[in-house]
Amino acid sequence: MGKLWIRNTQILTMTGAPLFAGDILIEDDKIAVLGQVSEEQASGAEVIDGRHTVAMPGLVNTHTHAAMTLLRSYADDMELMPWLNDKIWPAEAKFVNEYIYWGSALAAVEMIQSGTTTFADMYDSMHEVARVTEESGLRANLARGCVVFSDPELKNIQKNVRLYENFHNTADGRIKVYFAPHAPYTCPPEYVSKIVEAADQCKTGIHVHLAETQDELRQIREGYGKTPTEYLNDLGVFKLPTLAAHSVYLTESDIAILKENNVGIAHNPSSNLKLASGIANIPKYLQAGLNVGIGTDGCSSNNTLNMFKEMTICSFVQKVNAMDPTVLPAEEILKLGTIGGAKAMRWDDEIGTLEVGKKADLILVDINKPHFAPWNNTVSDLVYSAQGSDVKTTIVNGKVLMKNYEVLTMDVEKIMAETSRIARNVL
Repeated sequence: MGKLWIRNTQILTMTGAPLFAGDILIEDDKIAVLGQVSEEQASGAEVIDGRHTVAMPGLVNTHTHAAMTLLRSYADDMELMPWLNDKIWPAEAKFVNEYIYWGSALAAVEMIQSGTTTFADMYDSMHEVARVTEESGLRANLARGCVVFSDPELKNIQKNVRLYENFHNTADGRIKVYFAPHAPYTCPPEYVSKIVEAADQCKTGIHVHLAETQDELRQIREGYGKTPTEYLNDLGVFKLPTLAAHSVYLTESDIAILKENNVGIAHNPSSNLKLASGIANIPKYLQAGLNVGIGTDGCSSNNTLNMFKEMTICSFVQKVNAMDPTVLPAEEILKLGTIGGAKAMRWDDEIGTLEVGKKADLILVDINKPHFAPWNNTVSDLVYSAQGSDVKTTIVNGKVLMKNYEVLTMDVEKIMAETSRIARNVL
């Protein structure tokens, strides 16, 4: 891959260091120098002009369903269970591999253009999502979502095994594979145990929806006399590395269980608000020491994959929920969107901050725009003013995926045309 020299930018490392002016030298897939770069060090490097930009770690989307871009704006303004049972699952039953490929490709373009460099995805036909991840240059944690009513012969669990065998640690280490029992209310004990057994044999982790709604609490309490967290814990789920999406309704005991097992939380504020599922008490989770990241969920329950929007909403809803404007200040929100997500996905040894020796996953945000002026506090601007469309350049693993707003790894016009055709066929 060679060298990249980003010149004259402002650098936000997310290590606790203040914003500072300097250069970044990337060699192959890693950050080699931050700050002062000499001509000798940068010999032979491709130069990227960083003037009027902030260089920061790429955003980490800890929970989504990429191919659900095909269902964007299809079933809005509904409650969760009617939304799933009456609209989403019947539409998804028509999806074939080709559809999931193109829907995921559309998601990849949107993420590249809005500054997401890593995403955690749970869906069907995940080999197609892996293919998109390879081609797009993004980094991803992939898991085949499993629900018992569509898997009486455990074939989907075996599909997840094959996904692991074929794609784990591939694409120059950009792909990891987890297993995904969809949720406590769609996965009875015997089924969860089979998934845990398969994941344990593969020496990998679990991605699961957890405690998303009050109806889920009621179902699991009536069926098993436990909270959803206790239910999964008793089945051994949390003995494996686990990413728990939503986690809106956690008791003190639940929080202690998740902390003890180092479970990562994928907070999805827009989805939880749009479906009126509830508001997770993120300040409380952070105070307890949980690793929390931010996710968008799928485009049907959010409508976009814009992590800048998600960070803004996360901050505002927590402030009003606590009736305290000091809750989750801008820098803390940026941590959730970067290193917090990396920790929740157990990828923080490689990504989430800008440090020498870490993977070169970073974005350049163009702040030379009226909605940033007069630049009183750039860190606050990144949370409260920035748009996903302000991302000018996106780099993953040292490879430039978008430069000066032009996506280099994917055919954007073709992807939009194909997904439009598919949506007409399905809906």
